[in-house]
Amino acid sequence: MTNSLRQFFFFLFLLPLVSQAQPREEKPPNILFILVDDLGYHDLGFTGSSFYETPNIDKLASEGMVFTNAYAASPVCSPSRAAIMTGKYPARLDLTDYIPGNRHYGPHPDQKLASHPFKLFLDPEETTLAEAFKSNGYATFFAGKWHLGEKEMHYPENHGFEVKVGGNATGHPAGGYFSPYANPQLPDGPEGEYLTDRLTEETIQFITKKREKPFFALLSYYTVHLPLQGKEEKVRKYKEKRRKIVSDGASFDQQGKTYFKNSQDVPTYAAMVESLDDNIGRLMRALAEKGLAENTLVVFTSDNGGMASSNLAEQIPTSNAPLRTGKGYLYEGGIRVPLVFRWAENIEPGSSCAYPVTGTDFYPTVLDMAGLQTLPDQHQDGISLKPLLAGEKLDKRPLFWYFPHYSGGLGGRPSAAIREGTYKLVYFFESNQSELYDLETDRAETSDLSASLPKIRNRLHKKLHRWMGEMNVHLPYPNPFYQPDNL
Repeated sequence: MTNSLRQFFFFLFLLPLVSQAQPREEKPPNILFILVDDLGYHDLGFTGSSFYETPNIDKLASEGMVFTNAYAASPVCSPSRAAIMTGKYPARLDLTDYIPGNRHYGPHPDQKLASHPFKLFLDPEETTLAEAFKSNGYATFFAGKWHLGEKEMHYPENHGFEVKVGGNATGHPAGGYFSPYANPQLPDGPEGEYLTDRLTEETIQFITKKREKPFFALLSYYTVHLPLQGKEEKVRKYKEKRRKIVSDGASFDQQGKTYFKNSQDVPTYAAMVESLDDNIGRLMRALAEKGLAENTLVVFTSDNGGMASSNLAEQIPTSNAPLRTGKGYLYEGGIRVPLVFRWAENIEPGSSCAYPVTGTDFYPTVLDMAGLQTLPDQHQDGISLKPLLAGEKLDKRPLFWYFPHYSGGLGGRPSAAIREGTYKLVYFFESNQSELYDLETDRAETSDLSASLPKIRNRLHKKLHRWMGEMNVHLPYPNPFYQPDNL
């Protein structure tokens, strides 16, 4: 055998060994971000609900990491969504209420303070999360509720989303949850089609489409926001379930003109939650059937706490108990939200994390998880949670909230808050007073420690007001139309 032949056969022998030694080039992960509207922390089976049935979301939680101290950046929708899209606190964005906000209707004589105008759109100068992914070669998709600007120039397609389904100025489904939808950005389906099903179907069509690019898809459900509309067969199911429940007392508490719901027992809302759960199951099955599950990071969360109060008792859909109050408040019921991250073989199934996180953290986290360069000049108020998702630790840091508005019929009042460690301080602008709670022992926020722990109260009070100064916030001011005698 000649030397050249020996070299040839030796090369053939080595070839499979060399190919095995070469690491496989990892594809960038897909990102499926699922944002639910007004879903309360305790509205799911895995977070403690016994009335609502959510087996698919519970399964998703069991397959990834659950954050037990996850917060929205605001107790109402538009600011919370802006924080997710930019990685900045609503106070920094000067977008602090839902668009157009209660101040749009003018100061009320029963409101001691008035708030300044705020920005009624997501500023085009911001580099959104979608724009960051698009610039890195991702296909981008949006479906559902946008509510970040009243003009078309501020709609999703002008903030980095190449494909848009729905996505306009409205904060709730204008025509309700059954087709026809009265949504110019969403063609009507067959009469009676359910909106939650439709948005899921549109998303499945996008994420399962064959393409070379990875995708970033934001599915922003309108559900479970009012109006209360569920599928008839599911409503009947929960009416029967409620009939079998032995009530422990009144379903509401009342403070002044505001009612607070203290039990989960509204059949139509339960039906809406179950339809949401059905569709999460559809999404996960679609990923699995197309071989996409292993390389898709799924994020599931809500934009604020559940709606648990109103001056009209019959309009209150859920209860966040034992968490205090709900949407429109800086107590735990208004800002604590469910949060799940799932990515097969990259996040430990069945894991949980108690580290406090907030909506501004999503931007750097998903970029980091995708192996992309983060943009610290943009997401100034967020940190990457990648170490936590890998089972590692992060240094403690404070979280802040600024909500200088009245929350209309919900009953919330102008306030700001800070959480540092287990302590949370809520400051009320009307009274210039603070309340202090230890969330480790009192997550229901029933025992105000401000008098018994003055050093902690003063330290957090100073930090909160220093932060508001750094954010250059527009503080609420005395309402010239205030008429206390009419109360």
